[in-house]
Amino acid sequence: MANIFTSSIGKKLIMSVTGLFLIIFLLLHATINGLSLISADAFRAGCDFMALPIITVMVPVLAAGFIIHIIYALYLSWTNYRARGTNRYAVANKSQADNWAAKNMLVLGIVVLGILAFHLTHFWADMQLQQFKGVPHDQLADPYGLLLTTFGTWWVTVLYIVWFVALWMHLTHGFWSAFHTLGWNNNIWIGRLKVISYIVATIICLVFVAVAVVSCLKANAIIM
Repeated sequence: MANIFTSSIGKKLIMSVTGLFLIIFLLLHATINGLSLISADAFRAGCDFMALPIITVMVPVLAAGFIIHIIYALYLSWTNYRARGTNRYAVANKSQADNWAAKNMLVLGIVVLGILAFHLTHFWADMQLQQFKGVPHDQLADPYGLLLTTFGTWWVTVLYIVWFVALWMHLTHGFWSAFHTLGWNNNIWIGRLKVISYIVATIICLVFVAVAVVSCLKANAIIM
């Protein structure tokens, strides 16, 4: 069992599986957030759906996969640094690391993680954390009002957009790389998975950017 967590193959498998957990979590999150583009009531209904017992159980599991992904990413980067010096992202096929995102996954991960902490203070601390504390549902912060309050400040919106761009770059490489590690690594599927990676990453991040920009405009009464 220990070899699974310490062997080179085991580490890559853990990174791949937990990375896919992250993508599922982001797809769910983007879907709920996207409801705010329809109406305030649709967004509130989505947030109420997230409070259902089955979702309440699933979200911590997905979040745990996300946390393990972060821990292993930092651990692997540190061990690779010690073993290879500045050649931290050595791969068997150099063509797989010929783009900026592939070569800077740790940098992108740090940006994503740093702004994630900022994000948690805005939403998770005022909503999910309060639910875990047993605060009655009718006493929780209004999710739509919280959305407008957060993105009502222009520099916060800009910071979030920077986060979404970093997330997009991280996902475009991480998505296909995860499936590559899991065995979908023939010449036909690699090309397809890279295309799918860009499509999935773009959809997720465009929804997040749209929510941020529209909420900023509504909060400042530029649009109704």
